Amino acid sequence: MTVPNLQGVARTLLVPLACRAIESVRPDAIIHDPRAVEVYNALGGSRDFLLGMSGHDLFTTVMRVRQFDAFARAFLDRHPGGLVVDIGCGLDTRFDRLDDGQMSWLGLDLPEVINLRRQLLPDAQRWTTIAQSMFDLRWLDEVAQINRPIIFLAEGVFPYFSASDVKPMLMAMRERFPRGELVFDALTPFMGWLHKWSSSVLKRTDTQIRWDAKDPAVLEAWGLLLLERWGYFDKPEPRLGAASLMRYIPPLANGTYILHYRLGKQA
Repeated sequence: MTVPNLQGVARTLLVPLACRAIESVRPDAIIHDPRAVEVYNALGGSRDFLLGMSGHDLFTTVMRVRQFDAFARAFLDRHPGGLVVDIGCGLDTRFDRLDDGQMSWLGLDLPEVINLRRQLLPDAQRWTTIAQSMFDLRWLDEVAQINRPIIFLAEGVFPYFSASDVKPMLMAMRERFPRGELVFDALTPFMGWLHKWSSSVLKRTDTQIRWDAKDPAVLEAWGLLLLERWGYFDKPEPRLGAASLMRYIPPLANGTYILHYRLGKQA
């Protein structure tokens, strides 16, 4: 199958797919995603999909996948039959990794991305997609119709936008789903600046890191409740190798993280 000529942020969708597929065939893999391997091979299985990403960045991307899955599994353990909404789903195969036979999954992404996705990963009874920008809030109507306990995941999405860009969407989500949960990854302005100069993915896709919230507490001022902050260096990870030394340099150790919120402060 020929990969379409996607532009901007949409072009990055092949990177996490390649990371999951390449990781999955390792004997020491920390995630196992056979469907990702299948889709990767269907698209030609080229390491060019990584856009020059280093081995370290590949592994931290997989660590991110593992942690998003962990938050989603914990949610589904608390709410069997719950709904997982992947904002900016790309070619994610999270449904296959999480499915407990009861859950529902809803993926949201730009029309050109969903068009490609549906050719490779067709919608099914408990696995559907919406072809729409996350800033076009009509998609929240479809979420509301499902009427289940809900967790929103935005993996590798918000860093491409400023906090002020994302705020109206989060306020609408909080208004409509105050008991819902939200997980997303973010980084400090310093790390955003560092990525600007070091990331081959940003350079090759002509994209930028725009996230500018200096602290997770910023979102609490909007009425969200921070439940957990996860960092890449919180626990020893042998495969990080020499990069583990970053834990001793606070601006680097604390510069990227995954945040778990409840959308409303009241339980």
